Amino acid sequence: MDKAQLIIDGKTLDLPIITGSENEKGIDVTQLRPTTNFITYDPSYGNTGSCISDITYINGEEGILRYRGYPIEQLADNSSFVEVIYLLLYGELPNKEEYDQFNKDLTYHTLIHEDMKRFFDGYPMNAHPMGVLASTVAALSTFYPARVDGDIELNIIRILAKVKTLAAFAYKKSIGQPLIYPKNDLGYEENFLHMMFAVPSEEFTIDPVMAEALRLLLILHADHEQNCSTSTVRMVGSSRANLFISIAAGIGALWGALHGGANQRVIEMLRMIHSDGDNYQKYIDLAKDKNSNFKLMGFGHRVYKNFDPRAKILKRSADTLLNKMGINDPLLNIAQELEKVALKDEFFVARNLYPNVDFYSGIIYRALGIPTKMFTVMFALGRLPGWIAQWKEMRNAEVPRIYRPRQIYTGATKRDFIPMKKR
Repeated sequence: MDKAQLIIDGKTLDLPIITGSENEKGIDVTQLRPTTNFITYDPSYGNTGSCISDITYINGEEGILRYRGYPIEQLADNSSFVEVIYLLLYGELPNKEEYDQFNKDLTYHTLIHEDMKRFFDGYPMNAHPMGVLASTVAALSTFYPARVDGDIELNIIRILAKVKTLAAFAYKKSIGQPLIYPKNDLGYEENFLHMMFAVPSEEFTIDPVMAEALRLLLILHADHEQNCSTSTVRMVGSSRANLFISIAAGIGALWGALHGGANQRVIEMLRMIHSDGDNYQKYIDLAKDKNSNFKLMGFGHRVYKNFDPRAKILKRSADTLLNKMGINDPLLNIAQELEKVALKDEFFVARNLYPNVDFYSGIIYRALGIPTKMFTVMFALGRLPGWIAQWKEMRNAEVPRIYRPRQIYTGATKRDFIPMKKR
């Protein structure tokens, strides 16, 4: 076995080198603290591998993303979202019989308990859909407790089926419309669009172009390795917290502006430019100015040092969607102008500041008629199968351990307490 050597206080410590299936290298430091009383210091865990996983592979330098070995481009072109869910959960694509049964189960469990409808009556009118989604997903644990390990697989089906219902209900609550029940004769994407946009006593026809765009968005967001929300799900689940609570924690992490809220910030930026007379060149110049604090939202990615492979796919989808729907939206026009500049301007190209998945997903969600405050909910809906797959993998590890990061303490040293009357 290859080893790395670390010299501390004149002593040499041999650290095993772990090699992944794609020749990724990692240094195993699990024996560092027990043998030397030292720890590694790595703020935000940017250079720390918290687990060994066989779910998702990312190569940021080459712009590669694969689920269980399948390139994201092939899945986007050929698979349904339900197939991708099955692949992430069970490691292989389903055959016809497996797919039919899995799809049937997802359809059968789409309804939520009628008592849960009372929750929606209790939220304020302006409640953010992400807050509603996180709290109702957590509440599912009270309706479907995992009494034995055998309940886990059933609860996985339940949460996959019910979260899109909860998401649509959260939206309906936010706009004061009646809740729309799911329909068992509709596919996954069509059912969600029906619950989102249908109203009682009016016929609602689902546009196949919208359903196709939603399929792509869900597949491309399904998993992304050990990001903030996924690591949160794993950390909470490592305590043996149940699936519903673990996923609710992931939803909370995703809500942050630096994570799932990034596509919302893209639209907010476009609104700002529009209110300033559509002067997009002014903001491009500001982004280039080192003395300016302005940053173009939706450009560049922490992981990808090349073009985000998901963004390439969504760019084609966005162009097709806007053309087919004949949309004339000033914000989308600004976005297209920003995209043209960023793809050609040497300042952006040299710094790999290509439009990322958040840039295009924000554009597509807006074109679909999905309001800005629902963007992160849509992200959560897509990321759900990845969270569950990661939670399962963590739980089924050979040596499951509760997550327990260390720290470097910089506070006060020991001091004696002084009673208040003497202070």
